Amino acid sequence: MSDKINYSNPAYFTNRELSWIDFNDRVLEESRDKGNPLLERLKFLGITQSNLDEFFMVRVASLAKLAAVNYPNPDASGLTAEEQLRAVNERAHEMLIKQYTTLNRSLIPAVQQIGVHVKHVQDLTSEQFQFIKTYFHDELYPVLTPMADDSSRPFPFIANDTLNLAIQLTPNDSSERLYATLQIPDVFPRVVRLPGEENAFILIEEIIKAFVGQLFVNYTVKETVVFRVIRDMDLDVAEEDTSDLLKEVQQQLKLREHGRVIRLEVENTISKKLLKRLNKELGTPDFAVYETNGPVDLTFLSKLVGQIINHDDLKYSKFTAYQPKELDHNHDIFAAIRSHDWLMQHPYDKFDPVVEFIRQAASDSDTLAIKMTLYRVSGDSPIIRYLGRAAQNGKQVTVLVEVKARFDEQNNVHWARQLEKMGCHVIYGLIGLKTHCKLSLVVRREQGGIRRYMHMGTGNYNDVTAHFYTDMGLFTANNDMGIDATNIFNMLSGYSKPPYFHLLHISPDGIRDFIYDKLTEAGAAAKKGAKVTVRMKMNSLSDQKMIEHLYKASHCGVQIQLIVRGICCLRTGIPKVSENITVHSIVGHFLEHSRIYCFDIDGQKSVYLSSADLMTRNLNRRVELLFPILQPDLADRVLRIYDTMWNDNVKTRVMQADGAYTHIDRRGLVPLESQAAFVKAATEHVQRDQEDATKTAPTEFQPMLSPENQPNPLNYDDGSESD
Repeated sequence: MSDKINYSNPAYFTNRELSWIDFNDRVLEESRDKGNPLLERLKFLGITQSNLDEFFMVRVASLAKLAAVNYPNPDASGLTAEEQLRAVNERAHEMLIKQYTTLNRSLIPAVQQIGVHVKHVQDLTSEQFQFIKTYFHDELYPVLTPMADDSSRPFPFIANDTLNLAIQLTPNDSSERLYATLQIPDVFPRVVRLPGEENAFILIEEIIKAFVGQLFVNYTVKETVVFRVIRDMDLDVAEEDTSDLLKEVQQQLKLREHGRVIRLEVENTISKKLLKRLNKELGTPDFAVYETNGPVDLTFLSKLVGQIINHDDLKYSKFTAYQPKELDHNHDIFAAIRSHDWLMQHPYDKFDPVVEFIRQAASDSDTLAIKMTLYRVSGDSPIIRYLGRAAQNGKQVTVLVEVKARFDEQNNVHWARQLEKMGCHVIYGLIGLKTHCKLSLVVRREQGGIRRYMHMGTGNYNDVTAHFYTDMGLFTANNDMGIDATNIFNMLSGYSKPPYFHLLHISPDGIRDFIYDKLTEAGAAAKKGAKVTVRMKMNSLSDQKMIEHLYKASHCGVQIQLIVRGICCLRTGIPKVSENITVHSIVGHFLEHSRIYCFDIDGQKSVYLSSADLMTRNLNRRVELLFPILQPDLADRVLRIYDTMWNDNVKTRVMQADGAYTHIDRRGLVPLESQAAFVKAATEHVQRDQEDATKTAPTEFQPMLSPENQPNPLNYDDGSESD
């Protein structure tokens, strides 16, 4: 019977790019939600802009390249590249209107009510006007460089994502129309605080516009408008030889600055004549021109929020994340991991134990080797410093740095060089594959022989994003997983092709095959009448073949619960195909980033965490890791975490059969916001530990670590490495 269903029918799929726009629309809804703190709503609106910028730089740029060569093959939903390009721009125009309506009608009036003002020049007091005049002359004027645009001086290059003024002017002694551009320097803050009021600000472009005439002596400025271009920033690296990869990436970083213009944003006060000229010079198609009803580039809103004083009550309240004392710097972290596995749920659990794991290994006399994959790290990463220290202390340190991590290429090239200088073995992964798995391995010599300790995670080794990305990780000394991890590193650094893995599943191919097998097993059991539930949480679900396997399992009677934050190309409610599939999306305070895969086949539950989303690139073109949670109490905890998210009725939106996402009807339900529930649980855990510590403090004896393994509380760096 199931053979008659064509699971690859284009009607069963949503276009990937349009699904992404739906996701960004859910973020935009958060900026309109009066249940969110007011200043956080401003931030959400800024996030929709930065999301769109990256989307256009990469995804829309790719569509434009395919459309330019009339690429004929449609996507899973049946749309050609040209059709996708036009549909995406159409939806992005609708989003632009919604963004600026939200700003002008909702957020600006609301912040004015609390005394926060983003002023125009005509609204300034005389004191404030005098301030911007002085600021222009003393600070801005010496740095500004007007660029004439005429027959002898061609239209200047406009860099990606920079603010610029397009200027129309005439000489005082004639009526000739002349044109110029002026880049607004990004060495100055865009949001400038004004004197005389607690929270009054002006944007730098407003100041420059007010006095721009002083840059054109004996000319009259007729028109000034702000514009910005988004260019194709997708990195196109040829990888014949990884030894030259660093050079190749650096070369591409320079080249991509000159990618073609994918979007032009300009203030809607622009005259037709000036817009036509800009369009011609930049080569922008009409559908890629976006006229804004307010300031160009709304990412300034996050910076504005950062400058507002005395309104912390209108932001998310801060909380203290939980850290088990056994994993802190006063305890032997290896003894703790030997005793049992540890599950971490960030940001509700501190990221510090992950840093501590590397720190203790770096100066621990029994540690022989540290191996680690780094995909994205912070600009001032303590993990990098401790890896360097370990190498200087004579440990074997092998670090895979993924220099192709999008928009982190520059940072990662820098760290790769630093690690090499500090004596680490740095590898750049496999040709044609990005290494996206999150894995660290510490090898120690102990009384019973060699023992391996591991940390595996769903997120990056980035101590900054760990505060606002939800991720999960596992510390374990499981021997079979340790052998698998060793094989993974041998595969990444040498020519090893392990015939099988004991417990870990690796992409390319391995994770795909494993999930296919589990879904086939689930479908077969459901057909025999067993109760079967599959629960999955991920950022994106777009792989066509994987979706077809989910459809087949659903058709067999498997109940499938999916929490998908972003892109979801699967459709629910298709008769006989996806009637048993429910899709939730959670957009909230923290960016949902953890990946969970759980299978309950007739009461037999298996629980896995992974670095991989179910996207073709993750399953085919990346080195990814999927690992089991074997300790029963931790597996139960993962399932409880999943259930809390599944039962969220505040931030959850449910996908409907028409592809729309709607909030849950909360009438008669006790409100449950999963992220807030996890924050509350972490806070209570911290308080309980503090109370217990107070009770036992006078009599409790704590074994201390050896002096060389104590961190210096005054200086993270301990002064033992040079930058």
